[in-house]
Amino acid sequence: MKRMMRNPYEYHHDLGMNYTLITDNVIVGSQPQKPEDIEHLRHEENVAYILNLQQDKDIEYWGIDLLSIIQRCQQLGIRHMRRPATDFDPDSLRSALPKAVSSLEWAISEGKGRVYVHCTAGLGRAPAVAIAYMFWFCCMNLNTAYDTLTSKRPCGPSKRSIRAATYDLAKNDPWKEPFESLPEYAFEDMADWERHLIQDRVCSLRGT
Repeated sequence: MKRMMRNPYEYHHDLGMNYTLITDNVIVGSQPQKPEDIEHLRHEENVAYILNLQQDKDIEYWGIDLLSIIQRCQQLGIRHMRRPATDFDPDSLRSALPKAVSSLEWAISEGKGRVYVHCTAGLGRAPAVAIAYMFWFCCMNLNTAYDTLTSKRPCGPSKRSIRAATYDLAKNDPWKEPFESLPEYAFEDMADWERHLIQDRVCSLRGT
């Protein structure tokens, strides 16, 4: 299941689930395809939470029986969570990141096992969530978080979406200037007070 894809920037469904351990408690990967994948994650990788970024149409396209996967999660004591975002849509990802990171942060703080974060291929939405978490909660700037993940799992998540979501959280007021007017390097890093503010706002989204 850890076999490399033919091209690390492409998804090959026929090769089965693939994933990468990013930190001690976060794994980023492709979609589980069958209940046996859940058993593997539980018994071989100590996964206690699954965070799914897919929309229903993604799951249906690949013919995944999500109900059987959720049932197997329940049987094995894995918490299955969904925070859908539209694939290849940076604005959808921007909007979804705060709640997705809130779910990831909560699962990590529970400390019952690793969190498996996935979209379809594990190359766009899922790594973006992991990078945003590392940026907002692990005292890394965006480039360090991005390089840390992509050096382990070759992929190309939208750095712009992460910057935009960071801006939305840090400047949560109606009179702020449009993100699009900011320079390209804006919100690649932040002051300590901004990070604390973002952490508070993300944590307040738990359960929403």
